[in-house]
Amino acid sequence: MTAFAYLAGLLVVIGCMALIDARWRLVFWRAPIAATVSVVAGVAFFLVWDAAGIATGVFFRGGSDIVTGIELAPELPLEEPVFLVFLCYLTLVLVLGGERVLAARGRRVAAPGREDLR
Repeated sequence: MTAFAYLAGLLVVIGCMALIDARWRLVFWRAPIAATVSVVAGVAFFLVWDAAGIATGVFFRGGSDIVTGIELAPELPLEEPVFLVFLCYLTLVLVLGGERVLAARGRRVAAPGREDLR
């Protein structure tokens, strides 16, 4: 059971980010097509990066009890693309959430009596 711990953890965290995204309509609930294109492009870029690193011998798969051991390609574990989805999604949530917080803060400075955070 521990062989799937890392993958399960990634999926749980992605699910939690999706809840945050849904609550504040930051990424997929704001612009689903643009979000999908961004995540797919980011994952594709990093998979090409990984392939280059694997080909040059810089990247290699280490052994661990918490990973599945399933390889999509030599030295490319199943968890890698899931992690890359997590990384790209997290970046979008942080950037768009940060923009929202800064915009709300700017409105508060402009109108001190108003407490609207949207």
